[in-house]
Amino acid sequence: MLHTRTTPASRRRAFRERLASGRLLKVPGAINPYSARLVQETGFDAVYLSGAVLAADLGLPDIGLTTSTEIATRAQQITRVTDLPALIDADTGFGEPMNAARTLQLMEDAGLAGLHLEDQVNPKRCGHLDGKSVVPREEMAHRLRAAADARRDPDFLLMARTDARAGEGLAAAIDRGKAYVDAGADALFPEALADEAEFEAFRRAVDVPLLANMTEFGKSRLLDARTLENLGYNIALYPVTLFRLAMGAVEDGLRTLAAEGTQESLLPRMQTRSRLYEVLGYGEYAAFDSAVFDFTLPPGT
Repeated sequence: MLHTRTTPASRRRAFRERLASGRLLKVPGAINPYSARLVQETGFDAVYLSGAVLAADLGLPDIGLTTSTEIATRAQQITRVTDLPALIDADTGFGEPMNAARTLQLMEDAGLAGLHLEDQVNPKRCGHLDGKSVVPREEMAHRLRAAADARRDPDFLLMARTDARAGEGLAAAIDRGKAYVDAGADALFPEALADEAEFEAFRRAVDVPLLANMTEFGKSRLLDARTLENLGYNIALYPVTLFRLAMGAVEDGLRTLAAEGTQESLLPRMQTRSRLYEVLGYGEYAAFDSAVFDFTLPPGT
């Protein structure tokens, strides 16, 4: 009730241990703190905070319009309510290497288990759109070095994302990945790989944890968890799945309400009031409040 029962340090250690386990971690993207609680309740390994989802939630396209403080605020809201390790999309670090360093410390302070920085130019574009541009490899290495040097908790995971596959090809993306590990990255996120063969080639080339982005309607084939685990990947990411499901349901519900003038036919598709209260822990809050209200000081105090 009120907050998670674990500390950021323990969640970071747990995330590192799970990454080293050899099994695939399945990580959905949360829309908000409530959905993060549902991710935990369903038994997933970690929760993700997508920059695209936060931007969309604010009514903005994913083109670098959000700020580090906005994502840190959302991160803190989510880490308050879940015991899962949380990984966040920190875009390009929101500026120069010094900004990337500050961003990392903001995310540490928000209770996250890790973040990823990408090598796109600033402002960035969605990773599955055409027309992306990446900075020179050395510039991205400076971002990562600044972030690594600013890190206070060595268990906080610094992941590097490369968007170079689309514009420079697979071999260049792999070379960048290796350079980013040398600059201080603990793990790699190769964005927009085309097919199973490319995922396999990236895995053969590096020996750090790898993330596979299984976003819908994008450049990559949607590979199932068994395939990704057999390929040696460590994280299967589903960054926008819950947002797309939820917004699809909202659109359908609005059309039905407008056409029928009542929500009666929608009731079977809704989460019930009792289920909502169960997820939020209404009973625990009531018990806490009663215990405080009934508390009295011992005689003679």
